[in-house]
Amino acid sequence: MSDLFAPDGGWRVRILDLSGGAEDNISEEIGGFATIMHANAFARRYVRDSLERCRSPGMNTKELLETWFAFGEDAEVIDAGEQGWRSATELGDFADRRASAEDRDWRSLDPRLDDPADADDTHEESGE
Repeated sequence: MSDLFAPDGGWRVRILDLSGGAEDNISEEIGGFATIMHANAFARRYVRDSLERCRSPGMNTKELLETWFAFGEDAEVIDAGEQGWRSATELGDFADRRASAEDRDWRSLDPRLDDPADADDTHEESGE
């Protein structure tokens, strides 16, 4: 598997609702990642942000992880096999160490922001 051979439409990241509120726990799938590295970075930051949104003052690591597993969102790179990032490999570290703003900034990596159709819509809404 290589970044040179992304699936048609690019790599896809599946967002999983751990609360069970979505059908099959899938809340959405985001496509258009040009490389596996881009998709992995997005998934990692998305999960990091989800965990931080579950964090409350005074919470210990165990309580934070229990809250995330009950109410958080996980992310996985679809069809990436061993090259796909997995939250299980870093979740404990994420819980032990607060994230910086950059660690949580999945929006800057979102390929939907690169869609020219979205850019046209933004200009129309702003009157440009």
